[in-house]
Amino acid sequence: MRTARVAGAAGRHLLVVVALTTLALAAGGCAPTEPSGGATSPAATSSTAASSAPPTTAPSTPPTTSLAPTPTAAPTTATPTTVAPTGGRPTQTKPSGTKPTAPAQRIVLRAGDSGPKVRAMQARLRQIGWFAGDVTDYYGSRTTEAVRGFQAKRGFPVTGIADQRTYDRLLSMTRAPTSDELANISPTPVTPGVSSWDVDQRCLTGRVICISKSTRSLTWVIDGAPQYAMDVRFGSEEEPTREGVFAITFKKVDVVSTIYHTAMPYSMFFSGGQAIHYSADFARNGYNGSSHGCVNVRNLTLLKRLYNTAPVGTTVVVHW
Repeated sequence: MRTARVAGAAGRHLLVVVALTTLALAAGGCAPTEPSGGATSPAATSSTAASSAPPTTAPSTPPTTSLAPTPTAAPTTATPTTVAPTGGRPTQTKPSGTKPTAPAQRIVLRAGDSGPKVRAMQARLRQIGWFAGDVTDYYGSRTTEAVRGFQAKRGFPVTGIADQRTYDRLLSMTRAPTSDELANISPTPVTPGVSSWDVDQRCLTGRVICISKSTRSLTWVIDGAPQYAMDVRFGSEEEPTREGVFAITFKKVDVVSTIYHTAMPYSMFFSGGQAIHYSADFARNGYNGSSHGCVNVRNLTLLKRLYNTAPVGTTVVVHW
């Protein structure tokens, strides 16, 4: 029995020692002692670092936060990039998609067509010297050649087909044909006392050389009464005859152009180098050609009469 009590006492003693040891170890983990040598133990270093870590760790933690903006920025940048092209303003698509539309010129009239519209177009071409002879309702070889010549002169593709661009340009350069023009009736020559001329209000007072681009005629007018008229030809689109109210500034019978070296008999200058004068080319080729800006006359007899009648200072009106 005594042995058993001794063994029990020894066991309790062992338990107490174990408990005390455990408490000592637990306390040592929270408050380490500094060794006598003054050197800081690794545990102390860790503890010190931990205590001073907040400032260090606080800034070093943001890197984690700075990584977050990166994904956020990426979507932000990606969004405009994606939206811009998408909303992409078909502005970039428009130019490339719109321009190709130009070549698709609508055909107004072409060879083989017939009707009053063809007749009217022929009459307009005849007004500016591209169509010769009587007008008809049929778009044949004569019309094709006339359109080809008109297109070449304007720098258009020479097809002989009246596309929208060709037709629009013809309309802008001519006037609506008269019923006489459409019926191939030649205008009645102007005779003294008959007012069958292209009247312009500026030609009704005094002595005026009244020149109409619409009827391609020059009329000598005295106090609103036409005396006689003559056919005239004008400059081309590149060298047009000026329009407006002028006066004869200089006259000379024998004149040769210093620029084109061509004869200009019975010249009456009214606007710089532009003059009313006789043209052998106009007399020979008619309206299949043009001047360099002057008013060409092909009736030499009537021009001489006008030259001897209209003195320097006589009013000259050029109008449509």
